[in-house]
Amino acid sequence: MILGSGLETVDLPKIGAAVYGFSYESREREDRPYEGKRAKGLRPAEILMIHGGDGRHVPVKKEDVAQLGYDYIALGHIHKPQQIIPGKMAYSGALEPVDQNDTGKHGYIRGEIVDKACRIKFVPSAARQYIHTEVQAEGGMSGSELKEKLKKAIEQSGVENIYKIMIKGFRSPDICFDLKAMDVYGNIVELIDDTKPSYDFKKIRRQNKDNILGKFIEQFEGFGEDSLQYRAMCEGVQALMETRRD
Repeated sequence: MILGSGLETVDLPKIGAAVYGFSYESREREDRPYEGKRAKGLRPAEILMIHGGDGRHVPVKKEDVAQLGYDYIALGHIHKPQQIIPGKMAYSGALEPVDQNDTGKHGYIRGEIVDKACRIKFVPSAARQYIHTEVQAEGGMSGSELKEKLKKAIEQSGVENIYKIMIKGFRSPDICFDLKAMDVYGNIVELIDDTKPSYDFKKIRRQNKDNILGKFIEQFEGFGEDSLQYRAMCEGVQALMETRRD
C-alpha cells in the first residue's frame, strides 16, 4: 500500500515487478513528486503510477516522465481512456462513467511487459454509457409521434445506456411537447426541446405587411434555417403572435 506523499516503492518479486507511486495528503497538490526519481532497476518490470496531469493535481510533462526509465507509466485522474505515449504511458479512465458528461467507452487497460517491451490494450467493460444525441422533430409531429421516435432512437443505441437528448427541428406553433412523458425507459437524464415553430413566414408577412409583425419578418428575409437570425425571427414571431392572442 502506498500512503506517503513522497515516491514509494512496492516490490512484487513473485511476478518480477516493482511499482512506484505516491499519495495525496490534501485534495490538490501542484508539485511533482516523481521529478528526477528514476526507476531503481529492482525487477524486470518497473511501473510508475501517477494520479494527476493538470495544473492543480501533480502536473505531468510526458517528455520528462518518459526519461525516468520506467517500462510503463499508469496515469489516473482523467476519466476518459487515452494513450499519452503509445504503449508506454496511458490513462485507463474510470471503470464506469461517473456523470452525464462522462461520455464514451469506459473500462480498463490490460498490459504485458516482456523483456522491457510493454504492450497495452484498452478493454471496454462498463455496464453502460452516457450518450449525448439529437432527435429531429418534424413540423406537424404530435407528442405521441415524437415519443415513439425517441423510444426507437434509444432502442437503437441501447436501452442499458443513459441519455442526454436534444430535440431539434420544427414543431407546430400550437404544440408544446410534454417532455416529462417522453422518458419511456427511465434512462433520460436531460431532455431539451430546441425545436422551432414551423410558421409559414411568407404567408404571415403578406397578411401583416402594414403592421409590426410583417415588418419584423422582412428584416430577416434571406437567412437560412440554421442561422441565428432565423432562430431570432422564429422566437420574435412567436412572441408577437402570443401577444396578439392575449
